[in-house]
Amino acid sequence: MQDLTVALVQSSLIWENAEANLALFDEKLSELKMDVQLILLPEMFNTGFSMNPVKIAETPDGRSFTWLKQKSGELDCVISGSILTKVDGKYYNRLYWMHPDGKFDYYDKHHLFRMGEEHQVFTAGMQRPLFLVKGWKIFPFICYDLRFPVWMKNRFQNETYNYDLIVGVANWPAVRQNAWNQLLVARAVENQAYLAAVNRVGEDGHGHFHAGDSCIIDPLGQIIGQTDSGKENIITATLSYKMLQDYRRQFPVGYDWDEFILKGFSD
Repeated sequence: MQDLTVALVQSSLIWENAEANLALFDEKLSELKMDVQLILLPEMFNTGFSMNPVKIAETPDGRSFTWLKQKSGELDCVISGSILTKVDGKYYNRLYWMHPDGKFDYYDKHHLFRMGEEHQVFTAGMQRPLFLVKGWKIFPFICYDLRFPVWMKNRFQNETYNYDLIVGVANWPAVRQNAWNQLLVARAVENQAYLAAVNRVGEDGHGHFHAGDSCIIDPLGQIIGQTDSGKENIITATLSYKMLQDYRRQFPVGYDWDEFILKGFSD
């Protein structure tokens, strides 16, 4: 299995203005100086985390989706970020996983942020998908999902781990930054997997400030790439599949993981 190079684009977002944000990311992605296989953009990268779906929601084939498809083809890599998406009269915080050939997968955020009344406006996704890039099995999460270890738990069955890498996109506010930093490390360690998560920076339309602290973490919980807090920047890191496999063989906690079943959803 080949190594995987990941890029995180930590950026401020222009409130409820998709065209301006797409132009912003056009410029930022042009700054990439190395080949990568996966690029992560923040949660609702095209609008910021807004609870105004009538104004900003797009159809599955809308402007921002089309932009993702175009950029993925241009850069010849997978690009992922979430878009507020309207389907059959319902609104989903939908993470798209766009391949260079135009094929795509998606994940609808399962844990809706109750304290922000997200659950009153959006519909929770009920699938727990895995994505693939260059043979790596990848588990996605969106922001508030990070607080739920059972939902994110890796599995070890028939000598095989369910996934190799956790990826997340977020609009996680600075007032709760300590939880973000601690939980990211915990999720990597407890699941014996790499983790890459991108968060926005700057102030949103509600006056909430975001510090970013986007990072890439190895299975031992060591940070191997981290953005400058509060600043716009892009980081990259190459994930070693050999290191992951060697560590899992040397410290095989998967054999002792508790077995469980999550009810009410489908893989």
